[in-house]
This record gives sequence, C-alpha cells and structure tokens, in this order.
Amino acid sequence: MPHSDRAAPPDLGGERIVPRNFVTDVVDADLRTSRVTNVTTRFPPEPNGYLHIGHAKAITLDFGLARDYGGRVNLRMDDTNPTTEDPEFVEAIQEDVRWLGFEWDELRYASDYFDHLYALARRLIGDERAYVDSQSEAEIRARRGTITEAGRPSPHRDRGVDENLDLFERMRTGEFPDGAHVLRARIDMASPNMVMRDPVLYRIKHAHHYRTGDAWPIYPLYDFAHPLSDAIEGVTHSLCSLEFENNRAIYDWLVEALFPRPRPRQYEFARLFLDYTVLSKRKLIALVHGGHVAGWDDPRMPTIAGLRRGGIPAEAVRDFALRIGVTRTNSRTDPALLDASVRDALNPVAPRVMAVLDPLEVELRGLEEVGVVLDAPSFPDDVDASGSRRVALGTRILIERDDFELDPPPGFKRLAPGRSVRLRHAFVVTCEEVVQDEAGRVERVVARVHRDSLGTAPDGLRVWAAIHWVDAATALPAEFRLYGRLFAVADVDDAEGEFTDHLAPDSLRVVHGVVEGSVADDPADTRYQFERLGYFWRDPIDGRGEALVFDRIVPLKDARARSAAKRERATRDAAAHGTILGVTAHAGEAPGSDPDPIERLDRDTRPVAEALTRDHGLARGDAALIAATPTLLELLHGALRAGATASAAGTWIANDVQRALKELGSVPPTVTGAAIAEIAALVAEGSLTTALAREVLQGVMAGGGTPSEIVAERGLRVEGDERVLARHAAEAVAAHPSERDAYRSGKVGLLGFFVGQVMRATGGRADPATVRRVVEGALEEGTAS
Repeated sequence: MPHSDRAAPPDLGGERIVPRNFVTDVVDADLRTSRVTNVTTRFPPEPNGYLHIGHAKAITLDFGLARDYGGRVNLRMDDTNPTTEDPEFVEAIQEDVRWLGFEWDELRYASDYFDHLYALARRLIGDERAYVDSQSEAEIRARRGTITEAGRPSPHRDRGVDENLDLFERMRTGEFPDGAHVLRARIDMASPNMVMRDPVLYRIKHAHHYRTGDAWPIYPLYDFAHPLSDAIEGVTHSLCSLEFENNRAIYDWLVEALFPRPRPRQYEFARLFLDYTVLSKRKLIALVHGGHVAGWDDPRMPTIAGLRRGGIPAEAVRDFALRIGVTRTNSRTDPALLDASVRDALNPVAPRVMAVLDPLEVELRGLEEVGVVLDAPSFPDDVDASGSRRVALGTRILIERDDFELDPPPGFKRLAPGRSVRLRHAFVVTCEEVVQDEAGRVERVVARVHRDSLGTAPDGLRVWAAIHWVDAATALPAEFRLYGRLFAVADVDDAEGEFTDHLAPDSLRVVHGVVEGSVADDPADTRYQFERLGYFWRDPIDGRGEALVFDRIVPLKDARARSAAKRERATRDAAAHGTILGVTAHAGEAPGSDPDPIERLDRDTRPVAEALTRDHGLARGDAALIAATPTLLELLHGALRAGATASAAGTWIANDVQRALKELGSVPPTVTGAAIAEIAALVAEGSLTTALAREVLQGVMAGGGTPSEIVAERGLRVEGDERVLARHAAEAVAAHPSERDAYRSGKVGLLGFFVGQVMRATGGRADPATVRRVVEGALEEGTAS
C-alpha cells in the first residue's frame, strides 16, 4: 500500500537529483518518442543481508530518477529464496532507504506475485515456450554445451503441453522431492549467449518462507521473477549493475512473451568497487561471524548501518553516490572521495570544540588562581554559521603530548623549552620549565601566560604556532575511537591468500583523553569538529549514557603533513647513506623489516606518511616509502595535480618508479607526475592492462614520448574480442583437466590459475576482468545456472 507518512525529500535547491548521464538520455528519448508517458522505477533488494554503500548508489539512482521525472518508485523485496531471507533484513532495508532521505510509492514483495508468476509459467507451457525437465542438475550441466559448442537438448524437451501442465501442477502440490523436476524455458540450446540455453525458471524447494509459510513447495528463479515482477508493477526503466548484462536477453524474452507494450526495459550501469573494503555479501558475513568487526553496524563496515552509526550524514552518502557518476565502465573508487563528501557535509554545520586525545599537563603561571572564562567561536569566519561557547581557562590545562618536544627536531614548530605558542582562542604562553620522571618522560610543562596577548601578538616575541588545549578543572573524560581503513590493501579481491589476511591491524585505535566541558549540554547526536583532530560524534550505542564515547567520523586534512612534505623535498637527499630517507635501520635489521613501516620513520617524516594513509588511502608500506623519498613524494603530488587518484598513482610510484630509482640512482626526467597520471587514467578507462601500462612506463623512462604517443606508436591495445578470449579460455581449460576438475569440486581459488593462462596466451594484452568472466564461463561449461 502507498505510504502516507512520506519523509520530506532532500533539499536540493530545486536542482535535479541525478546529474545527466546515459540513463537520463534514455529516459529523455523514451518520453520524447512516447515509448512511455511516465517513469516508474524500482529498487529490488533481496532481504538476506544488510544494505551497503554500493546499494546506496543504486537507491539514489532509482529514487532520484523517479523524483526528477515526476514518476513513481517501488521498494520491492526480491524474496524468492526462502532459505536465506528474514524479516529482520526487511525492516533494516526500509530503515536504510528512509535514512538516505527517500520514500517509496509502494512497498512490494515478489512473494506477493507467487500466484501470478505461477499462472504466467502455465501460460508459457501452454504456448509451448516452457517444459518440465526431469534431468538431475548434473545432467543439465553436462548438456549445456560450451562457449564454442552448442548444447544438447534435454530428452524431455519435446514433452507435450498436457504432460508438462500435469507435471507442473504436481510440482505445485508438493508431490515430488527437491531436485526431481525443474521448469525450463524452451528457447535455443545453440544460442551464443549461454543464459538463453533453456534456462531454469522454477525449482522444487520444500522450505518455509517467512511470508507465505509452507504454501509453496516450488519457487521461481531470479531470472524469471525479476523481469515479470517489473512488468506486473508497470516499471518502465529497470536499472541494474553490469553483471546482469547477459541476463537482459532472458529479461526481454520473458516480457515480450507475456506482456503487451509498453514493456519494461533493463539498463545496466557500472557497480561500485571501493578500495580498502569489500562489498561481497559473503565476505561481509564472514567479517561479522568471524569476529573481525563488532557487527553489521561497525563503523568500519561499508554497510549503511555502519555508515549511520559512524556518524556519516545521509546527505554525504547521497553526494558520494552522485560524485561517482553513472557510467557503463567498471572502475575502482578511492574512499577519499567519500571522505571529501563527508567533510563537505559537516564543515558548515559541525561546531568547533577542543579535545585532547593524549594529554600532557601544562601549569600556567601569570594567570589568576580562579582563571578566566573565554568566549570562543563555534565556527570559523569562512563558514556561513554563527555561535560561540564559553570556555574556561584555569591554571592547569591539558595539551596533546605530540604538541611538545623536549628536544625539537628541525621543522618542529610547536611548544618546546623557551618557545612561545598561542593557545587556541586564548593567550600566548612561553615554556619555562619541564618536569620529567625518573625515566626521563615529560610529566608536566610549566609555561608563562602573556596577559597582553589576547587577540594580539606580543611585540618582539616569536609565536611558533597555535595549539588546542582543554582546561583540566572542567575537562570531561572521554573515550575516543579512531576508525581507519578496514583493509591494508586497496584491491582486496585481487590480493593473494584469504581476504582476511589483509585486514589492517590499526583499523581501530581506542584512546582515552578529555573534551571541553561545553559539550555536556549539547544534543547527543551533535557532530563536532574537534579542532586539529577531525570530525567526531557520540557513539549512538555506547556513548549516549553517562560515559562519553566519541567516534571519529572522518579525519581532517593535515596541513602540518603537507608542510612537512615540502620541507622534506627541499632539504633532504633520497639516497643518503644507502637508506630510504627518514628511515633508520635498527641493529641487525634491514630497513623496512618492521611490521609497521611508518613507525620506522623519523618523527618529521612520520606525519607525512600518516597523512598519505589517512587522507589519501595509501597502503602503509607505500606511504612510508613515498613520504621518506622526496623525489617520489614530488611525483605523487604532481600526479594528484594532474587528476590522478592517490591510490592509483601511489601504486605505480611505490613499485615501478621506485625500482627505477633504486636501479638508476635517479628517476628519469621524462617521468613526471603528469605522465604517471596519464598512465593511471589509461588503465582505469580500460585502454591498457597493467602489463601494457608497464611497457608504456618503460618507454617513457627511455624517452620514447608521452604515454599516449607510445601507445599509438607501438599499437598497444587491450585485446577485447571475447571470441578470441573464449578460444584461449577453452584451450586453457582443456589443457589442464585436473585443475578444471578441482575447480568444479570447490577449489575456486584455481580461477586465478586459468586467468593467468589466458593472460599469458594474450601476452598480457587482455582486460583481466573480461578474461575472468570468460574463464568463469568456460569452467562452468555444462553447468546449470
């Protein structure tokens, strides 16, 4: 039924929700030619798990298109598999969609159509377009054929209409056990699209359904239920991701056989591939059940529940989905893009307060014993918001321990003996004494307050920096949860070994510090910018009682790290003393042998590497190497200025360029940030494979021209002819029968072995994703879907 308590739509300033793309071009043409007179879309999740950020992209597209064109959108639970679905997920999906700011016109369930779908199946039988097949699953597989060979018809393919109707009715009444019969479409066993080789439409499954109970012992398959549910609902534009492109043929066949015009049409767009995480439902389940995360709503998880608990506002997720865009080319996305959307959403609304995560006590001299109360602005001047808060400043304050150095290294610009800094929103202070414990650790700093410095700089006094602080007497103790990337490698799916082997050891760091007392009376869901630290909010589960628990939503961009990088480039030599710059090898150890390479950096270089990891998503090893080598760091910044993503450029620089630096003693002058960005773009758009890109980079190093010139001169191109790739795949499978049989027995890790065989056969010139798809098809020859 339509919902009357519809949530208010997002305020988008009157602009369209979905920017123009190939889908909107299709919709415009359909309306212009009167193929359709209105637009109806649907979002059809299967309620067998929690939605993730990839679904947010689909939700924004499906609901946004309907809004933009004044149409309708249904939320449909694709609940045709009784063994995996649960009402818990149905409720969670509805909550997630509403949280994103959207409301559906009607809530539908595929299970509502079981009677209708059953009648449509009987129509196909009556039209001699479907038949009951009594072969086993293995027999159906064996007769399916291969990419290069036609399939063989089932011995039951020519059953008469009456016999098929009788058998199908008896399947419906529960007479037969699971696997005894299936209903198949009668299409073309010689079709080059193997999806069309008499696909299975219904199977027997004696299982309890959460909505229909035990009423149905047979259930429709996705390829049957999906297009016909669209047609029943009057959907005009059925949008799905690219992996369903081949399935469009059966979609069209079914709606054309059973429904009049105008019929729904399916359009495919690129799915989201996000670095440093996984979106596979199977892998997300493994993370939760394996105890690697705290649950489905762990802020490190890419689930919408995780994003919501982590404090990310819904408008940031929508903005991220729109920034990605709608294309037909799969590519990977750097999570820094999501971070940018979050910062953009929070910057104008998050009040600024001060917190200290690793406190060091400072005793202030020259201040009245009772202290003072300051009026501190809640927003900077460049934000269109106003407000202030009262901040106490007494004779004891707490500062960040890393804002003080007893023996400051070159480039350190904060508090040290004899130095002066400004306390944010307060006075300038000068360090006069340092109290240390027996081990030499700094316990307390004594500083003098310059009472004439409030809002002005004292004459003749150098003020090194401004640091944040919290008054010790009024500070509120708090726990701070610092969330980072869940995985240590960008492309988890492509990494060797078990995917859990690549979990980042520091994806969650819990510290205990203090926050200024002004937050005590704020609403519990307030998002803050803790000055110089990042955006935080109180954890909605653990932090809404008396105890203060703050989750970091997203870090700030670190200006100190950027200035440190500039200093490194100007003053140091990348090959000093045969070590990576800024890295000191311990006795008996080789540089880089430490489990955390960033911890091996000196104190000046470490913030640069941390910023590369935190703000740009580089792997810690790559970040350490680049931060410690000025030549490589300059290349990375040049590539970023030229439009490359940090993850793509960083991988090339930390591997191929670094090897050249090691072998040649310097990077050839022809290797520029712009060249790296161009190579990364050619790979991202699918024009080059990684192997071909390496050949191009070698040419650039040799002075052979720009990447584009080398590609044109050498005729480098990706082998994209799927017929050629299919032939190579079939040959590889035939040449390795033992590996083929092992794969079919469950050792799916051997897929990489066969992909490698095809890549070698093409000289590395084939797109790995296309090869993977073709190889999967070759390995599944003779199997039923």
